[in-house]
Amino acid sequence: MSQMSGDLARAAHAILRDTFGYPAFRGQQAEIIETIAAGGDALVLMPTGGGKSLCYQIPALLRHGIALVVSPLIALMQDQVEALTQLGIRAAFLNSSLPFAKARETEQRLFSGDLDLVYVAPERLLTERFLALLDALAENGRIALFAIDEAHCVSQWGHDFRPEYLQPSALHERYPQVPRVALTATADAATQQEMQARLGLAGARVFLASFDRPNIRYTVVEKQQPKTQLLDFLARHRGAAGIVYCLSRKKVEETAVWLSEQGYPALPYHAGLANTARAENQRRFLREEGLIVVATIAFGMGIDKPDVRFVVHLDLPKSLEAYYQETGRAGRDGEAAEAWMTYGLQDVVLQRARIEDSGADEAQKRLERQKLEALLGYAESARCRRVALLAYFGEESAPCGNCDVCLDPPQCWDGTVAAQKAMSAILRTGQRFGVAYLIDVLRGKTTERTRQYGHQSLPTWGVGADLTEHEWHGVFRQLVTAGFLRAEMQEYGALKLEAAARPVLKGELRLELRKIRPRTKAGRVVTHTHMALPSLSPEAQGRFERLRQWRFQAAREQGLPAYVILHDKTLKEIAHTRPGNPDTLATIPGMGKAKMERYGEAILNLLRAG
Repeated sequence: MSQMSGDLARAAHAILRDTFGYPAFRGQQAEIIETIAAGGDALVLMPTGGGKSLCYQIPALLRHGIALVVSPLIALMQDQVEALTQLGIRAAFLNSSLPFAKARETEQRLFSGDLDLVYVAPERLLTERFLALLDALAENGRIALFAIDEAHCVSQWGHDFRPEYLQPSALHERYPQVPRVALTATADAATQQEMQARLGLAGARVFLASFDRPNIRYTVVEKQQPKTQLLDFLARHRGAAGIVYCLSRKKVEETAVWLSEQGYPALPYHAGLANTARAENQRRFLREEGLIVVATIAFGMGIDKPDVRFVVHLDLPKSLEAYYQETGRAGRDGEAAEAWMTYGLQDVVLQRARIEDSGADEAQKRLERQKLEALLGYAESARCRRVALLAYFGEESAPCGNCDVCLDPPQCWDGTVAAQKAMSAILRTGQRFGVAYLIDVLRGKTTERTRQYGHQSLPTWGVGADLTEHEWHGVFRQLVTAGFLRAEMQEYGALKLEAAARPVLKGELRLELRKIRPRTKAGRVVTHTHMALPSLSPEAQGRFERLRQWRFQAAREQGLPAYVILHDKTLKEIAHTRPGNPDTLATIPGMGKAKMERYGEAILNLLRAG
């Protein structure tokens, strides 16, 4: 709080403590709140779970008038408003899901000064009706601030670009005296610059927090038997909520059905589902415990569920930025979570083909290629995953000790000769064959096809018998990933040499490759053991389970997600400390005045009973 001064600091801290139930601000929150509360503009880049919402919610309560929050997350606005209402904050939302009568009632509350915050969908923002309402409020100085959430949606280079998000820039031209804050959890340098330009925030203070999410463990495994590998992973998270991302709608549907058959309740989510089915599956995921959502990237932006324990990528995401945002939906409560990805050569080929076959201009294709290369470099990295990920966002860090590379460092070897053999096999077979056939040639495996093409007589026949089929797959994947080879989708994955292969073939360039881990007898890739999660004592664990059951009932009675009542982290702290009176219970983070009034007595009675 040292950055704040005087009355403003005391007022902000009082709201933090009494309304939200937290003892102190984190990171740059205090400075951001002071900037906005004092009437300044701000651009806030802060990781998911870092407390971005407080950065506009507290200034909304400090300043005179109403705060308007522009958000693309129509499906989540209701939950966000309900969470604020639970805290005693007067909040509402306006979007296309509201019946006309309810929308009109909200507008009347907005005009009469009966609201502190209103969440507005961007497409409603610049309608004549809404602008007339804003004009009337602005005339009387009753607009506290504009907050533009998920501001990266303004970037035409981003995977979440939304044309209607270009509209909020008009707010500043019409209401120059109203402070604005744009917030996002993910943006590389190019996206940051574009946000500032498109939203007219060139003069705003930029707050760039660390992108590190230390509670998330990052793991990347070579795709061998993805279903078996996924089951091995999920065995460590039975009963937990999680998200599994797939590239295609068909794979989403099939995986959701298969997981449910394996005893892991799973729901599909993709843009091809009917709106009602999509909304219902998202509602169930937010409000029920222990569900898995299998989804395309259509799912998840701004997901507010704090207790997502894992995010799985069964296919390669589009970029490191997308990967960071998608994995960031895990562990928002600060508890241990995992980001687990499996990928193989086919993923690389598909993503490259997606870029080349897109209708984008050459400049955008070039940027997409660069982003894919950065992602592939991350996947094949022999250095700490977190160091590689944060470096992409321009942040230096030390090895984390909480990723697969740190916990079980890969071995590297001089793969120059193996690469030369692979490239020679490609050339001598006419650059017409895929990986499986080339491996047969290198290992000297006689098949109907090798006999048909007469390749047993080639100089490269059998020169790679020293490596297993599994190891050769790893060599080819790394050569494609590094840009020495390309796979032609139109020719059934035929591998061809790129110009960069020439120095390798000539012996002018030494290649270091990752050693491919052997499979176990069960055909599973050897992985590290899972980090033991911090645990409560048996007595405290029993109290925690009883508190969760009480919370479940309270949430069901009110038609709310359980986490809107209280987060797991708050329940664990209550279970651990076992407060015996209201004053002690009120010191637990997350127990603000409104929560104490609503639930304090019930919690204390439950603790006294057991």
